[in-house]
Amino acid sequence: MNKIYSIPLLILVTWSVLALLGPLLPLHPDQISLDKILLTPNWAQWFGHDDLGRSISARLIMGARTSLSVAIVVVSISLIIGTFIGMMGAWLGGFWDKTLVMVVDLFIAFPGILLAIALAGLLGPGVMNAVIALSIVSWVGFARLARVQTLSIKNNDHVNAATALGTSSFIIARKHILPLILAPLIIEATFAFAGVVIAEAGLSFLGLGVQPPSASWGSMIRDGTRYMLVAPHMVLAPGFAILSLVLCINLLGDYLRDKMDIREIEADR
Repeated sequence: MNKIYSIPLLILVTWSVLALLGPLLPLHPDQISLDKILLTPNWAQWFGHDDLGRSISARLIMGARTSLSVAIVVVSISLIIGTFIGMMGAWLGGFWDKTLVMVVDLFIAFPGILLAIALAGLLGPGVMNAVIALSIVSWVGFARLARVQTLSIKNNDHVNAATALGTSSFIIARKHILPLILAPLIIEATFAFAGVVIAEAGLSFLGLGVQPPSASWGSMIRDGTRYMLVAPHMVLAPGFAILSLVLCINLLGDYLRDKMDIREIEADR
């Protein structure tokens, strides 16, 4: 791996480890300390305390757990459903393919984050409802990509040979098509992961995601906007956390795209 991508990988691994070990660490993200209200960053608490005297460092770690958990669940659901629908539409063709294209175009006509906000508003606030809303919005990109990739290889010789031998459509899709379209889907998943982190923060900022007293980077920014002039660290800390995580994921996504680009690999040869 290029050294320039080692730092983003290290930061991503650090956030992942902190999120995984968060419940095991001696953290007290919901502990209120009246004598530490709006306390600025210091050597003991690098990110200071919020308007209730809670440790921002502890809440950042628990917020990372929330963001990463939601992103993993949403991307996994969207990847599985979107890939299945996209492959099926391209393989069956005709009416099913046209229906898929119409549905995808309908979803693309609306900005994803606005549609997620509307769905979350209808379903009500909460983490599970946020996951459902984001999953409904996020599968479209995977379905569109899977359809295009499947159409490009469904008439290849090895697929036609398997069809002529009487191989079932399920086996053909699993063994002869899916392995060939997996690389672009993985790349799409990395960028979708970053998008879900931002979307979850946005829903929590609006009060439609994680509910108090649970920590979320979006809700931390919302709480800090009232104290921007006297305690800017309440906004800067979670904002920097979102920036670092999303930027690192996008950089690693670029790295994977370059490494998995078949045309570039063939050119290098």
